[in-house]
Amino acid sequence: MSRTVYVNGAYVPEEEATVSVFDRGFLFADGVYEVTSVLDGKLIAFDGHADRLARSLSELDMDAPVTKEELLEIHRELVKRNDLVEGMIYLQVTRGAADRDFAYPTDATPTLVLFTQSKGLVDNPLADVGMKIISIEDQRWVRRDIKTVQLLYPSMGKMMAKAAGAHDAWMVEDGFVTEGTSNNAYIVTKSGTIVTRQLSHEILHGITRAAVLKMAAEAQMTIEERPFTIEEAQNAAEAFVTSASTFVMPVVEIDGEDIGTGKVGPIASRLREIYLDESRKEAI
Repeated sequence: MSRTVYVNGAYVPEEEATVSVFDRGFLFADGVYEVTSVLDGKLIAFDGHADRLARSLSELDMDAPVTKEELLEIHRELVKRNDLVEGMIYLQVTRGAADRDFAYPTDATPTLVLFTQSKGLVDNPLADVGMKIISIEDQRWVRRDIKTVQLLYPSMGKMMAKAAGAHDAWMVEDGFVTEGTSNNAYIVTKSGTIVTRQLSHEILHGITRAAVLKMAAEAQMTIEERPFTIEEAQNAAEAFVTSASTFVMPVVEIDGEDIGTGKVGPIASRLREIYLDESRKEAI
């Protein structure tokens, strides 16, 4: 069944959704995006995603095509028109269409596109068995805090992981893990401390990351924000990742080495449970 998608102010069947071949998102990856999860027909952490979108636009000197309030209504309308109960809404803003030139155009109108993806998120079987991870060199550009559509290397990393019989890859720079190809990375030390890299230009400022760390602190869990190595991860008690679409997802193997017992650990499981409970309460 055809989805209804949003393109520059219009709700249209996906078969009729088009943007210009001169759009800078197509020509230069000159655009940013967000993915908001939907559970029970409601939006998870919408405010966080909208605020991060505004920051990404500002960092690239791009105009916001709509207000935050208008963006919320578009999300809700897409949920309604597509009968979306569980899944995701993808949002992309580009600088707009202009004749090809490396210099930014001064008069382009931003392109705004949103579409839904119906997908089971809560009952993900990996939550029970855990993910297998490989490590790869981080070869991305340095402004990873801006959520741009420049995703070719993360896509390559996903394919490297798939070829190795794993689920994902953690990227390593100067000997330390930065993040996963589409998620933030964590370990749990044998003493029970949750360790994840501190915020900087080197990683995406994850909305789920912020929520999970807040919930972990409220649950009296110890948190340490610092870099860690693959070797430290392999010797940890647990590991996990967070993202908008996977929530909290346990990691049980890195580069062929079991993490802890090689099974899903109690802290990752508890954080996933807390996150789902609290997010559903706060969904809009």
